Amino acid sequence: MKRKRSPLYLLMLLLLTACRQDELVVPTEYDVIADKPSADTHVRGFYLLNEGNMGSNKCTLDAFDYFTGLYARNIYAERNPHVVKELGDVGNDIGIYGSKLYVVVNCSHKVEVLDAHSGRRIGQIDIPNCRYVRFHRGKAYVSSYLGPVLIDPDAPKGAIYQIDTLSLAVTAKVMVGYQPEEMEVVDDYMYVANSGGYRAPNYDETVSVIQMVDFKQVQQIPVGINLHRLKKDRYNKLWVTSRGDYQNRPSRLYVMEKKRGTHQMVVTDTLPVACSNMAFFGDSLYYYATEWNNYTASNAVSYGIINVRTKEIVSTHFITDGTEQEIAVPYGIAIHPETGDIFVTDAKNYVSSGTLYCFDRRGRKKWSVRTGDIPAHLTFLPK
Repeated sequence: MKRKRSPLYLLMLLLLTACRQDELVVPTEYDVIADKPSADTHVRGFYLLNEGNMGSNKCTLDAFDYFTGLYARNIYAERNPHVVKELGDVGNDIGIYGSKLYVVVNCSHKVEVLDAHSGRRIGQIDIPNCRYVRFHRGKAYVSSYLGPVLIDPDAPKGAIYQIDTLSLAVTAKVMVGYQPEEMEVVDDYMYVANSGGYRAPNYDETVSVIQMVDFKQVQQIPVGINLHRLKKDRYNKLWVTSRGDYQNRPSRLYVMEKKRGTHQMVVTDTLPVACSNMAFFGDSLYYYATEWNNYTASNAVSYGIINVRTKEIVSTHFITDGTEQEIAVPYGIAIHPETGDIFVTDAKNYVSSGTLYCFDRRGRKKWSVRTGDIPAHLTFLPK
C-alpha cells in the first residue's frame, strides 16, 4: 500500500534540500586592489591555492585579475556548484600548462583539472597521496607517496605518475625514493627530491634521476636528509632544500650542477642557511625559512637573497620596510615574472584566514589581502 506524504513532511524535505544547496554553493567574495599592470604585460593574473587544515575539507582557490583589479576569494564552489565536496582536503600544489589549471589535492588523492581562464572543472585524475606537479613535452608529472597518510617505519617507496595532458589519462608510472616531493626536468632528465618523511627518523637522503626517454629511474644521488624543495635556476643548476630532523640536524640548502664534460649532476655546494621555500628572479634566489625545532616547540623565521651565479648570500632580508613583523608564519613565495613583485603568504595560526602580501622589487609593501586558510601555492596566468 502506497503511503501518502503529509504536507508537513514535504515542506521539511523542501527546506532541507534548500539548506543543502545553500551549503554547497559558497558565494565568492571580492576585494578591489589597485595594482594595474602596464599595457604590454603578458600576465593576466594569478591563482592562489589555500591548503586548508588536514581533515577539514577546506582547500580553496583564490584568483586575482590585474585588468579588473578584483581579488576573488573561493572561486571554485561558485564556478562548479555541481561538485559536492568542492576542491577537497589539503591543496598541495598548482600549475598551469596550456589552457588547463592543475590542482593537486593531497589527502583527497586526486588532481583536479580546470579551465585556466574560467576556473570551471574539466576532469579529475585519481593519484594516491599526490604531492607536486610539473610539466614537460605535453605531459604532466605528479609525485606520489603511494601509501596512506600516516607515519609508518614501513611506508613504501613513492612514484612519479605521467599524465597525458590531452586525454588526462595516466600513461606511465616509475618508482623512486621514499615520500617524493618536488621535481624538475633538466636536459631530458627528471630530478626528484625524496624526503622519507613518513619513516622518521630514518629519512631518505637522495635525489632520484629519471631518464625521460624511456621513463625509468637510472640513479639516486645522496644529497641530504628529509629533502623537500627542488627548483632550477636560469643556469639549470638545481637548488635542493633539506628540512633536517627538527632536532640536531638543521635545515640546509644544497646546489647541484652538471659535472664538467658529462650529463651527471653532482652536489657542488652546501649553503649554511635554513630554507623552506624559494623563488627566482634573474640572478637572485629569494628564500624564507620557518625552521621548526622539537626542543623549543617553535619556528625560527628568516629571509634572504642568494646570488645564484656566485652562490653567495647577498642579503639576510628581502622585506625592507618592516612588514615582516606582521607575518606570523611565511608559508609561500612567488615572484611576478615581469615586474619582479614579490608575493609572500602568511598561514597565521593554520586554522583561520591567511594573508597574501605583495612587495615591490625593493621589498616595500604594495598591498595585502585576506585569503583562505593556509595560503601556500601561487601560479601566474598568462593572457
